[in-house]
This record gives sequence, structure tokens and C-alpha cells, in this order.
Amino acid sequence: MIELRACETDADYEAWLGVRRAVLPHERAPSLDELKASIGPNDLNLLAHLDGELAGSGLVNRSDTGRAHLAPRVLPERRGRGVGRALLQRLADHAVEHGYTAAGSHVPGDDERSIAFARRFGFEEERRDIQQVLEVNGVEPRDVDGIDFVTIESRPELLEAAFSLAQQGYADMPIEGLDVSRDSWLAEVSTLPAGSFVALAGREIVGYAGLMRWADDATKAEHDLTVVRRNWRRRGLASALKERQIAWAAANGVRKLVTYTQTGNENMQAVNARLGYVTTDVSIAFARSLPL
Repeated sequence: MIELRACETDADYEAWLGVRRAVLPHERAPSLDELKASIGPNDLNLLAHLDGELAGSGLVNRSDTGRAHLAPRVLPERRGRGVGRALLQRLADHAVEHGYTAAGSHVPGDDERSIAFARRFGFEEERRDIQQVLEVNGVEPRDVDGIDFVTIESRPELLEAAFSLAQQGYADMPIEGLDVSRDSWLAEVSTLPAGSFVALAGREIVGYAGLMRWADDATKAEHDLTVVRRNWRRRGLASALKERQIAWAAANGVRKLVTYTQTGNENMQAVNARLGYVTTDVSIAFARSLPL
């Protein structure tokens, strides 16, 4: 018997996080506090049990593209018994109830079974997200003429001030409909403020590179947005920002840095590769209209 129920207690959310980590072991998972703080009024976090045993989890929330984001996840040993289908239908129904007419989902690029599942339910591939990883070693950050580099830790007011530049960066991403709100920006990025940097040309913010903590492993961290103002590009500024993050990581016990780009953003992939980042995983972004 398959039982689906909404998460209510901290123990429920910890179990939900446990499924996420088991299904996506190479991705950063939020802490319990981060997860609870991110839940919107129309979001739904589900737990799935099969014959009384934890079998999977589900999530529906608003993506930054304005569509519903659906994430049915089933533990590998519980697959093939209808749990994924039940989760997906419940999540899609909830999304429709709250006015969504389209949905997206992500699937690991090497998980042929999950890819086939998505396609069976009418989801079509939109793009691929590329994970690149750096095994941290020492680096001497380059200087850029006319630029001062400061951390968000030393100048916390610069995080909000950098939002307008961030919007330029998001607009340049090959993701249709991407619209990150100021509240999301302030809540989610630069959770390692000492490892997050702003580039200043006088008083003008011309570059930003943020770093996020890895909740369950202090030896890892994840880059959030790296962006350079358009008229300052091709001067080595993105590399200079990331080199400062790498140097900070090396000095503070972070041994692995993880970053994501998309198909269509090969320029940033090349910047990362020159700094020693290696492509490790690919995930596929799928989408379809609702209802199912």
C-alpha cells in the first residue's frame, strides 16, 4: 500500500531531506532551518511510504521561471512499485489547484530510468545543467586594473546593492522566463559571506561572485551566481573573482567547490575549466503543460 502525507514536524522534514540526499548524493542539500525558511504558502512537501516503510518524497513549489517545480523522488530500492507515479500525480494536482498551468522538473542525466519516467508522462527536455567541481588547491588571485575586491562579510550592504547586477546576469542565462525575486536573492545567496566577493570600480559594482555553505559537509561549498557587468567582460574579472573564492576556500578548510552552468553558457564553463574545474554530472531540465 502507498501512503502519501504532507510533512508537518521537524522529524518529517529530516526524513524528507534524507530521501533527497539519498537520491541526489552529489548535490547540495539545505539544512533543516534553510528548508523550512524556504517553504512558501502554496508549497507542498510530501513523504511517501510503501507498506509502512519510507519510500520517497515529493515537492511542489514555484520555480524562478514562474512554473510549478515538481520533484517526485523515490529511493532506489523502492522503485518500480508505483510510488513515483503516485507522487507525481499528487504534486501535479496540487499545482493545478494553485493555478499553475505548466510544470518543470529535473532528472540526473545518467539516470535512464528516471528520464524514461519523465518522458512517459509527457515531459520534454528543455536544457541540460552542467555540474563542475574543483578539488581546491592554492591559487594566487590576479589583480584587475581599476578594481577593488571586497567581501560580503566586510560590506554586507553590498549584497542587496548587487541585486541589479544579478538581474543582468540572470537575464543572460539561457533559461526562458527566469525571474529571481529580490527576497529570494537576499535569502538564498552568499551564505558564506566571507567567501563571497564584489568587484568595485570606484563605487560601481561591476562584478559579484557568491558562495553558499554545504549544510552537511563543511569541506564543500557551492558557488551561486558569478556575474560581470557587460561592459567589463573579457578582462579576466570573472576569473579574478573566482580565484579569490578558491583562495578563501583553501585557507578555510573547504576542499571541494561545486558550480553549475547550463547548455548555452559555454563561456562560463570555459572560465571554470581554465581554473581547474572538471565536469562531473549533467542534469536534464524537463517541462510540460498542466494538468497531467
